[in-house]
Amino acid sequence: MMNRMERVICGMLALMLTGCSDAPWNNPYSTADADSNTIYSAFDERPKHLDPARSYSANEYAFLAQIYEPPLQYHFLLRPYRLIPLSAAAVPTPQYFNAAGEPLPNDAPATEIARSDYLIRIQSGVRFQPHPALARDAAGQFRYHALTAADVNGINRLADFSETGSRELIADDFVYQIKRLAAPWLHSPIAGVMGQHIRGFQAFAEQLTLAPPSTPLERVTALRQSNIAGVTVIDRYSFRISLNGKYPQFAYWLAMPFFAPMPWEAEVFYAQPELAERNITLDWYPLGTGPFWLSENNPNLRMVLTRNPNFHAECYPTEGMPDDAASGILADAGKPLPLIDRAVYSLEKEDIPRWNKFLQGYYDSSGIASDAFDQAVQIDANGQPILTDTMRDQGIRLLTSVEPANYYLGFNMLDAVVGGDSERARLLRQAISIAIDYEEFISIFANGRGVIAHSPLPPGIFGYREGAAGINSLVYEWRDGRAVRRPLTAALALMERAGYSNGIDRETGRTLTINYEAVATGPDDRARLNWMRKQFAKLGIELVVRATDYNRFQDKLRTGAAQIFMLGWNADYPDPENFLFLLYGPNGKVAHQGENAANYANPEFDRLFEQMKFMDDSPERQAIIDRLIEIVRADAPWVWGFFPKSFSLHHQWMHNLHPNQMANNTLKYRRIDFTLRQQLRHLWNRPIRWPLGIAAGLLILLVLPAWWLMRQRERRTAIMK
Repeated sequence: MMNRMERVICGMLALMLTGCSDAPWNNPYSTADADSNTIYSAFDERPKHLDPARSYSANEYAFLAQIYEPPLQYHFLLRPYRLIPLSAAAVPTPQYFNAAGEPLPNDAPATEIARSDYLIRIQSGVRFQPHPALARDAAGQFRYHALTAADVNGINRLADFSETGSRELIADDFVYQIKRLAAPWLHSPIAGVMGQHIRGFQAFAEQLTLAPPSTPLERVTALRQSNIAGVTVIDRYSFRISLNGKYPQFAYWLAMPFFAPMPWEAEVFYAQPELAERNITLDWYPLGTGPFWLSENNPNLRMVLTRNPNFHAECYPTEGMPDDAASGILADAGKPLPLIDRAVYSLEKEDIPRWNKFLQGYYDSSGIASDAFDQAVQIDANGQPILTDTMRDQGIRLLTSVEPANYYLGFNMLDAVVGGDSERARLLRQAISIAIDYEEFISIFANGRGVIAHSPLPPGIFGYREGAAGINSLVYEWRDGRAVRRPLTAALALMERAGYSNGIDRETGRTLTINYEAVATGPDDRARLNWMRKQFAKLGIELVVRATDYNRFQDKLRTGAAQIFMLGWNADYPDPENFLFLLYGPNGKVAHQGENAANYANPEFDRLFEQMKFMDDSPERQAIIDRLIEIVRADAPWVWGFFPKSFSLHHQWMHNLHPNQMANNTLKYRRIDFTLRQQLRHLWNRPIRWPLGIAAGLLILLVLPAWWLMRQRERRTAIMK
């Protein structure tokens, strides 16, 4: 029999030998998930709202858009962005009426249109995900709509309910959700916009405000028993929305989760105080008809989307752009969606752990943090981003796309120096537009992730012009097939004409000083602000940076106290109106609290904008957009800045990746080769065993003499006895 020392030695050696398996030791997932048809990703901030009436954030839409289905969606592959049916049977065509209620033709002037009707027919046979709110007993009564304190003992999450139910989607579910958008207690971020357009919406909201229901259950009753004049159920599968006048952009709103259907049963279920006390709420556990349902919501650890067993028939698109067939993006054309069973999102607040897990194969996709950019991407001789050799050797792919957003330097047009429509101020703004080298800014501060803007319209938006036809000729010239920024001498010549030779104001004899309002609260902002000072110094202008926090910055914009500032805009929908309205006079920030932060106002621009915004895309609309852009280029209320470019990395086992900056519901198109993933994970994460061999050798060298001495002592003791 072995003595104690022998058992210790054998035990330690056995422990080392158990680590000699080929399985990765650093796998963060269970072995049961190894061969599952699951996508693995990460999130860095817990969603605040998962109620589609309240949510208006990209990190929330990453989940909501997979669960809820509004009437319309964006085609996954076609460009320009195109609306297609989702829960609706077809994209609705508006019908127009005059003030007398008489129908008008589609090409009727907007001034004659008093009402626009959208008749939305939904698909039959669509069913909600299994959910306790829809569970019924044998008598047909709802099982969980009248819970007592005793009933919820042991219930801490939605999955703890033993029974679930479902039912068919009907038109009333859409109408109920639109009523929720008007409910003052939900504070929907689009209530104000919809109040301007949906007939009776504002009156309905005011009615609920004047006589507010006191309890959650009474709120449900109030919404069910009241009606919005412009929202009507026609039959089981169709409803109508009536708008004031003409608003063609309304169709884009029908592709947002705000207009996803909501069963009243969900609100009755979640209205029970016994559930609210356990944080079992609609804002925490959604209920939709989409391809996935939220099976696990633990935002301090992970969130899991699981295939909805009730998902209706939807197939991968069969139509794409001319190059799509060769790219392989249509390989799954016609296959039933979704193509995966689950998506697991783990909380990762720090960039480095998230990046390392991606390189190890434990996350299927990744963004690129600034610290890791040089490790992943390099710029070739043509100025184009390409993957580094290390990334290519690992089979990683780079996906880039220009976002429907812009970043610009704005002039406060109410300011006495940089604003107004005088020739002097206009020349000053044009000179600054040339001097600020945004190509350099993109290179230094955005790792090359940006495209120079020549107007407010980014690529992919109707009205955007490519090539020489699209350049801002006041700032650029077309040479050798590309846009080249005009030399600094051109800017200095404009300064001379404006009466600011070498930055000296000829009227005062003093150096021109301009105040720059900046949101800057940390040391990382210093380099960016110093760079901006140097751009103005090229013209002899002294730039005074007035750094503040975001709230104070917004106050300065609202009151017109800012002189120049940098701002950005993300599109709500892919229409030129959603960008050009940022320069529409009646949207002025100071006078009207609108989104025109520059307070720009040009009568001709405003007149043409009002004409353009009601038009369908056509050559006539393009001609008006061209003139609008020509006007603002000359007036230069903005230094046009750049359109941000998104970069993402994906492992070779992930398929059907396509840049679509407007669609949020693209998870259903993803496909995973999980067998290849498992093989590469094993290859990349093989245990490094040689340190164990050295450790074992050292252990033997250290322990063996002690063991030998102990054995000798035992023998002497035995002899003496």
